[in-house]
Amino acid sequence: MPDISLFGLTYMQQISETDSGAGLHIEPGIWAHVPATTDPSEPTTVVRMASIPHGTVILAQGTTQSLEGGPPNIPDNNIIPFAIGTPPPANSDFASGEQEFPELNLGIHTAFRHASSGVTQAMVKNPNSVLQEAIHGKPMKSRTFIKISTTHSPIKGGGTANTAFLAAAPNPPGGNANAVEVDATFWIETLPGAGGQPDILQLQYSQLVQLDFNGLRWPHVTVATLRKQ
Repeated sequence: MPDISLFGLTYMQQISETDSGAGLHIEPGIWAHVPATTDPSEPTTVVRMASIPHGTVILAQGTTQSLEGGPPNIPDNNIIPFAIGTPPPANSDFASGEQEFPELNLGIHTAFRHASSGVTQAMVKNPNSVLQEAIHGKPMKSRTFIKISTTHSPIKGGGTANTAFLAAAPNPPGGNANAVEVDATFWIETLPGAGGQPDILQLQYSQLVQLDFNGLRWPHVTVATLRKQ
């Protein structure tokens, strides 16, 4: 088929630790809009291309949907590690997860966990609870739903690449936090302004990075609710 034209924008995401201000994450990247194609046969998509100094680059591709009225249905999730090649634990079975992986219980001291002030047991049990609480009971005029993945599903493109230190083979037992999969959901929401004020544009996201090391797959979840200034 003829050439296609891509349009997009660059972005920079930076995250710091609340108490000390120490840098936790920096991510330069590009969001691109890809028109529908006939060869291969794919719908209109969006692509996020990101570089993370951890030693990983990602290309996550997916689709969008715009909806009127009402808040999104944000599902529960968890960060319980599980054996590579097996299904992840159910969200409802957190008690079992605590027993099998006590580091998830903030009431039990461990040298392998650092918790910033403000982190609660509810956040550890269900990171998406931060998003759910932020929109609970609030009116919403419309929202745009974006879902992207590196897993070639439902769009064939995408993937992750890691440095040799991270992706050392065979894995397991080699490798050091090899990022094998990235899935992210974004909700761009319009909330009505109060008292004649302009509408509020809000962005919520939940991202899941699967990290393989020590024979386990570790769900690395990041969430946020941001408002346009």
